[in-house]
Amino acid sequence: MSELSNIKGVTFAATNAGINNNDLDLSIISLSEGTTTAGVFTQNIFCAAPVLVAKNHLQQSPKALLINSGNANAGTGVKGMENAIKTCEILANELDIEINQVLPFSTGVIGQQLDLSAFEIGIPKAINNLSAEAIEDVSRAILTTDLVKKSVSAQFKVANETVTITGIAKGSGMIRPNMATMLSFIFTDIKATQDQLQDCLTIATNKSFNRITVDGDTSTNDACTLSATGESGVDINECLESFQESLNKVATVLAHKIIKDGEGSTKFVEISVLGGATSEDCLEVAYTVAHSPLVKTALFASDANWGRILAAVGRANISKLKIENINIFLNKVQIINAGEPDSGYTEKKGSIEMEKKEITITIEIGKSECSESVWTTDLSHEYVTINSEYRS
Repeated sequence: MSELSNIKGVTFAATNAGINNNDLDLSIISLSEGTTTAGVFTQNIFCAAPVLVAKNHLQQSPKALLINSGNANAGTGVKGMENAIKTCEILANELDIEINQVLPFSTGVIGQQLDLSAFEIGIPKAINNLSAEAIEDVSRAILTTDLVKKSVSAQFKVANETVTITGIAKGSGMIRPNMATMLSFIFTDIKATQDQLQDCLTIATNKSFNRITVDGDTSTNDACTLSATGESGVDINECLESFQESLNKVATVLAHKIIKDGEGSTKFVEISVLGGATSEDCLEVAYTVAHSPLVKTALFASDANWGRILAAVGRANISKLKIENINIFLNKVQIINAGEPDSGYTEKKGSIEMEKKEITITIEIGKSECSESVWTTDLSHEYVTINSEYRS
């Protein structure tokens, strides 16, 4: 995997339209004729106006993506819907395409109406700078509380041709996607139908973006798209397995970058649960541990207070959880053996593992072949500071 490869048939532009305090806050992505696009979106019932519009427009052969940071256009009622559609109209007129061929995306503060004048000024300015190389600018323009850009590329060979997948993402707080991710845009030069892309994207997101959590909060604006230009000349039917594998890698790398940039985070934590009766049981245990404030603050403090992990496992909402089946490890150090403190465990061993910046908590709850992993962060003073001062 490399950073960062251009995708033939996709051009990018970003500008400062005055929406956000950032230097760049408005992005345009133009897709060549014949590009197919699939998408997954938040399941939050208060989904933002741009999410509703993008879902409606997705079946109309989208030719452009319009993204703004600094304002989520969520919780804004009928006016918010009108504004989202109006932004599509402004871009469509500039690109000479249909309104319903524009997919809008927004991120930022909830409950505030968009200032349309920013789009009327910013969109023409951005269009003048469309280029294949400006994806790095867009990856910066979509950020809010993020500290770093998140982007990655992967390539694989089919006969003598190279297929490329490039993705960008934003997100560091209000992270527990329940479909995809905060905002992520992935592009490839493979040839595929929308249905084929949708199947591939669903598989990839379920094992990547749907397995990360910073704070357990599912955003109103989460969205992830996958666009295929077909410019490589390679049909997905020639290499479906290789394409899925590469797409999974791109999505997972982006998901991990989101966690590593979690608001105020100092630790990257994998919680792996094995042996549950079902995958759902494994995920329930993993998320219960990942969302425990006591576990997360112990991780921040590098405090080997393993009782907090044990208590979280014990209150997970699953049936037939038996104490004698539970084994817990901090990296390779066993804490709990068959439901009891492991005879070889010492506080010193636990403390050494908790001091590390990357930690794997492995929890065995049975003997089945089922296993699931989620990735999370610790909970620091800085997380509270960032979110208490977010609108100030």
